[in-house]
Amino acid sequence: MFAVTAPQNQNSSLVLALDVGTSSVRAALYDSQGNRVEGTDVKLERTLTATKDGGAEINANEAVGQVAQAIDEVLSLSSSLTGQIELVATSCFWHSLVGVDNKGNAVTPVLGWADTRAAVVIDELKNLFDEKETHKRTGCRLHASYLPAKILWLKRKHESVFNSVSRWLSFAEFLTLKFFDDDTASISMASASGLFDINKQIWDEEFIEKLNLKTSALPPIADEHKTFSNLKNEYAVRWSGLKNALWYPAIGDGAANNIGAGCVSKNKAALMIGTSGAMRVLWRGEPPVDLPPFLWCYRASHEIVVCGGALSDGGGLYQWMKNSLKLEGTDDELENRIAEMPPDFHGLTILPFLAGERSTGWHSDATGAILGLMVNTEPIEILCAAMESVAYRFKLIADALFEVATTQEIIASGGALRESPVWTQMIANVLGRSLKLSDTREASSRGAVLLALEASGKLKNIPDAPTPSGQVFESDMSRHSLYKSALQRHNEFYRQLIDK
Repeated sequence: MFAVTAPQNQNSSLVLALDVGTSSVRAALYDSQGNRVEGTDVKLERTLTATKDGGAEINANEAVGQVAQAIDEVLSLSSSLTGQIELVATSCFWHSLVGVDNKGNAVTPVLGWADTRAAVVIDELKNLFDEKETHKRTGCRLHASYLPAKILWLKRKHESVFNSVSRWLSFAEFLTLKFFDDDTASISMASASGLFDINKQIWDEEFIEKLNLKTSALPPIADEHKTFSNLKNEYAVRWSGLKNALWYPAIGDGAANNIGAGCVSKNKAALMIGTSGAMRVLWRGEPPVDLPPFLWCYRASHEIVVCGGALSDGGGLYQWMKNSLKLEGTDDELENRIAEMPPDFHGLTILPFLAGERSTGWHSDATGAILGLMVNTEPIEILCAAMESVAYRFKLIADALFEVATTQEIIASGGALRESPVWTQMIANVLGRSLKLSDTREASSRGAVLLALEASGKLKNIPDAPTPSGQVFESDMSRHSLYKSALQRHNEFYRQLIDK
């Protein structure tokens, strides 16, 4: 669904969608109704380098090269199409940081959201700031994934590098700096930095003052009508098919995912598992007055708010377990074995914090744990317990999120759930709520496209776009009851080992 074979006439307008993630760069063309054009999809796999001290980084110039390569390949695949690419819409991963010098050259790698090295400065930040007040203003907790901690860590641990930085950017701004010589930040990317006042929609004055930053060291914030054009000469020559295209500032991947999955009001929540996981509600309006401490709140645009919780471990945890436990068999065979297991029959409790904890407790330095191992414990049982543990974390996020929004429907998406109906059913059982697994395979790309179409006037209103259909997973309430007692044990171990 939501795919067309080719533009319908010579004057068809097209949108180039870029989905820049931590584990892949994707690109495709869409038509002016937000339908993907078949045969134009490109996916380039990649991984951020994991360092022994908790780093998660990628070379900034190599990352730009990967995006450029994806564009090359899409233009090659679409060379026979008759439509013209009028818009470029980008979804980009949140919470990244790259420092550039006064010539625009990267002097640091791109530090990703999973980089936990800044955990060592969290106590210093908590002495400098009242976290309850900064949470109200920025929608973000004091945590290693956000920019205040990353910047302070670089200042404390890599002073010479810190002193060489002229401007602090996310990867989205570094990309447009290289393509257009313009590092203007979208409100969506800025709002997830931890340095941005989501109510006033400006860089947060207290953070700038107490971290001894200058406003000039941060990118300007794009207005509602900002677009990029006039590609630098090397790219204008390379991409002649984009010579007249308007590029919209990047939207954060989480917000884009909600829009693409059709979750654009308080009555629909999006639950996604890719490498990591998140559950979010998005709406037009203002941030919640009383934001629960478990949650974050960012912006998708000047008018659209997105609120939710995030897990650092999702599909990545599944792959780590599968590889580390050397589980034999195909994914389908493992699925079938797990499907036959009663809830919590193994007696194991797993705390799924291999990449630290974000929601709900925000312990940057949290580590994973497996409790209850016995000599007769089988590896497949550990994998099952890991999948259940992710479901328990989603249950805690959901309970907090439903304080903010009365949600009637939960739309699931992400490659990990699409490849594992058993995991999707397990989460539905733990939540005690039905889930609809969206048919939209590239929700983040589609969301960025829909937002760009609305901003350009080609789409009157995002909710007017067709809502993706999907398979419904009803909650098995008898299993839900069994999971409730397992969740209590999970919470008790969490209090003892993590939330001390």
